[in-house]
Order: sequence, then C-alpha cells, then structure tokens
Amino acid sequence: MPAPIPAARAAPLPAFEQLMREHNRLLFRAARAILRDDAEAEDAVQEAWLRAYRSLDGFRGDAKLSSWLVRIVVNEALGRLRKRARRAEVVPLHGGAAEGERQPEVAMHEHDGPEHLTGRGEIRRLLEAKIDALPEAFRVVFVLRAVQELSVEEAAAALQIPEATVRTRFFRARSLLREALSQEIDLAFGGAFDIGGRRCDRIVAGVMARLAAGEGDL
Repeated sequence: MPAPIPAARAAPLPAFEQLMREHNRLLFRAARAILRDDAEAEDAVQEAWLRAYRSLDGFRGDAKLSSWLVRIVVNEALGRLRKRARRAEVVPLHGGAAEGERQPEVAMHEHDGPEHLTGRGEIRRLLEAKIDALPEAFRVVFVLRAVQELSVEEAAAALQIPEATVRTRFFRARSLLREALSQEIDLAFGGAFDIGGRRCDRIVAGVMARLAAGEGDL
C-alpha cells in the first residue's frame, strides 16, 4: 500500500522513497508517451517528484494519489515539449480532432512484417516505435490505458479530460496500431516502456540527492 501522504511529507524520506518506487513506472510511462525519449522522460519524472514533494501538504485527497501524480508529470512533460518545440504541429492534449480531419497513419513497412521478427523483444521494440508514431493525444491515452492498464475513469482524471474522450482516443489509437501490427500487438503490451530496476534506482537516487541538497524546501 502507498505511504500515507502526511507521513511521506513529514519527511521520513524512506517513506517518500517507497512512494516513488510504487509509482515510478506509471509516471515514466506517462512522461515517455509525451516526450518519446527515455532520458528526457527520466528527467521529467525526477522534476515531477520534486514538485510533488513540495506540494504534498496541499494534497487533499480529492483525486487518487496516482491521478494527482500523473497530472504533475504530464504538465512537466508538456512544458518540456513546448520548450523543445521539436514538432511543427502537436495534436492538443485537451482538444479533439475536427470532424472529418484525416489522422496520420502509422506506417507499416514491408520489412517490419511479423515474418521477419525473431522474438517477442523485437515485437516489443516494433510496438514501441509504432506507439511513438501515434498523434500525441492518442499516444498518451493509449499508454495509460493499454500499457499501464489504468481504467477509463483513472485516465480521464489523470489527464483532466472527459471519459468519453478517453474512450474515443483509445479506440482510434488501437485501430491505427492494428493497421500496422495486426495480431502481434497484444504480445508486447506488458513490457512496453518498462522502467526497469536500474532506471527506477537512478530516478530515486537523483531525487533523494537533490532533496538532501535542500531542493525540496519550500
């Protein structure tokens, strides 16, 4: 069970460390879905944890802790995306596509066909590449719903969008991926964008070092 909020903020840092380890995978996957870069997603998660630490006293339990944390990391990742300005056009996270607007297709090259894959690891890497190719709004919803297995209600709360929008975007994302990957898509859900023990340790160590240096002080 997650550590109680008051205990985590009252600085037993071990309690906060446990909180990080319990939620790192969720936050990393959310950040990774937006930034499409492992290293930058790690940095975003660290910054999000520092923001969360400074704000824990203000958490009143109106939403689930996990939803509150996802909102923080999503805002951090979107801020980084805006600063980076790497893409000319970004599908707004809170805006739906206009009716009749043609959505980008997920390309499936001939050499990517399942007959050329030699193991589940390769299928997973292919799946990750195709998820990265989704429009941003669909990609974030898909990662939270299919990869992290949040419910519709949890994803809607985390992203602060209507549940109907979550359902629509998730359906469209699955349709695009199925066009590209056919039946192989379901084989790789469980391990896609896994944070792994080393990355989790690195994030925790980075945050703990910065807290020890006083960055968590209000």
